[in-house]
Amino acid sequence: MLQRFLLFWLILLSVVAVFWDRMIPVDFHPFHDSQPYLPYLFTATMFVIGSLLPGNEVRDVFRRWHTVLSGTFVQYTVMPGLAFLMSLFFLDQPELRIGVILVGCVPGAMASNVLTLAARGNVSYSVCLTTSATLLSPLFVPLVLYLAVSGTDIDALALAQDSFVKLLTQVVLPVIFGHLLSQLHHGFSRLMQMFGPTFANLSILWIIATIISLNQQRLQNVFLSLAVALLVINLLGYVLGYLAGGVIKLNEPMRRALTLEVGMQNAGLGAVLAGQLFPGKELIALPPALYMFGCMLTGTILAQLWSRQTQSQILKEEPLNQTTLEN
Repeated sequence: MLQRFLLFWLILLSVVAVFWDRMIPVDFHPFHDSQPYLPYLFTATMFVIGSLLPGNEVRDVFRRWHTVLSGTFVQYTVMPGLAFLMSLFFLDQPELRIGVILVGCVPGAMASNVLTLAARGNVSYSVCLTTSATLLSPLFVPLVLYLAVSGTDIDALALAQDSFVKLLTQVVLPVIFGHLLSQLHHGFSRLMQMFGPTFANLSILWIIATIISLNQQRLQNVFLSLAVALLVINLLGYVLGYLAGGVIKLNEPMRRALTLEVGMQNAGLGAVLAGQLFPGKELIALPPALYMFGCMLTGTILAQLWSRQTQSQILKEEPLNQTTLEN
């Protein structure tokens, strides 16, 4: 229920976070009070996600390295490029521009794997792409951020170094440790399979709801221009991801996986990184948080369209197959 209706729970939890003070008149706000602990929550989430990665899928990253690296290259060129262009075209606030660029350079989200399954895509390839992009994020994200803030009053080199350390310690190492522990300890693996997905999804929902609640006043002032910029990035990401899949000669299920992987970004990571790398500039965390709403909605619609298209093709082929067998 949580995984299938993730967008519904995201909206519901965000509404609760925004109206908490009005609904429950106590001097305690669980979302706002949890803000200092969000990086630890995200690190724990990445550890759980690592423990959920099947061993054969991780090995496939190395077996199919050429198709995996090709897809990862598409993601780390298409999305940062789109984010940079759209931030210049639609936005005039430097903090929002950096936030949008951060949306474009973080790796793909776990939700893309679920939607790939719904879209009748290649789930194995989707997991490989998510794994590859996550493990390579300490190399690509600092580089993109360095290029994005060069020429501003921000120390680009210090920012790149800081982002490298945080991605390594809060994303890559937890994923690796979680995966190794799961492979070495069968009881731990079973426990993670039972409770891990729920914890991972709830923690990401909590992080996004917290960021939305903290920035609700700012969101009202910039919503339209920011929403348009993020929607254009998302939709063009799908289009270019699908076209790139044809260029690198992927079959249809793999093209669908690549499309969703490119268009859907790890919004939780973007929001947490923004808070750590740019303390005191809360507006930077808003684009990653808002992007999750858009990409979950469009990704779900796209997955349903592809699923119905595949089902229609199957129904059309069944009479032809039956006629062939009779002949």
